[in-house]
Amino acid sequence: MGVDYVLFERLAELSTRWRPGGRSLGLGRQQFQIESPCAKLYEKTLRRFDLTGKRFDYLQEDGFYETLMRKLGFGEIESMDFSDYEGATILHDLNKPIPSDLEGRFDFILDGGTIEHVFNIPVVLENVFRMLKPGGRFVSVNCMNGWPGHGLYQFNPDLVWTFWRRTANCTVHDCRGITKLPLKGVEYHLPFPDPAGLGRRLRLKGRIPPERFYLYYEVERRPDSALQDGTLQSDYETKWADGESAGAIRPDGAIA
Repeated sequence: MGVDYVLFERLAELSTRWRPGGRSLGLGRQQFQIESPCAKLYEKTLRRFDLTGKRFDYLQEDGFYETLMRKLGFGEIESMDFSDYEGATILHDLNKPIPSDLEGRFDFILDGGTIEHVFNIPVVLENVFRMLKPGGRFVSVNCMNGWPGHGLYQFNPDLVWTFWRRTANCTVHDCRGITKLPLKGVEYHLPFPDPAGLGRRLRLKGRIPPERFYLYYEVERRPDSALQDGTLQSDYETKWADGESAGAIRPDGAIA
């Protein structure tokens, strides 16, 4: 994808409370253009977060996003991609483990809609974790609903909490759903708490709009973060911990 208004607004907000101290990396070289349905919202967002300039000051002639990232305080962002057809500076197939010389190299990694196009998601997530420095942050926005045929996957918030909080022992600063375009002038944000904390799956029936809907999250690798063996969905872990048998059939015929 690219940096649309939704991701622009989230990056602007992040820039007010955190800046990377070292290298920044984008998964894919993202484009940045002003979306006409949201044109006025860019200016409002800049004012809301006390950012200087006008929306067009953040554009660059070739349509990519390096100027935007620099002006927001995220430094000279590098790009990783499978090929150099869009000018990526680091060539790597994210389906495969990263080379050792990329481990612990980045303070900030941005996924503006890339991993949904990569088949081997567990390897992708482990690659991102390994590339982050302790204290580094990963921001991701990918399809959750309403994007049929766009990528290989649409994602569930439980993946964020299950992998990043429990498997990787990272801090999840934000996990929410956001509509692709504001609904009737209102940006629809839906926070997603940790299902393990609730002791059950998230109840989202009737709360996800039919329009295109993103899963957005921000995580931080802590000094004590480390990948654990195995990844299990939180609600099943809760059931097993409570002594319920895995695979039990409920009265409605569904598998517990």
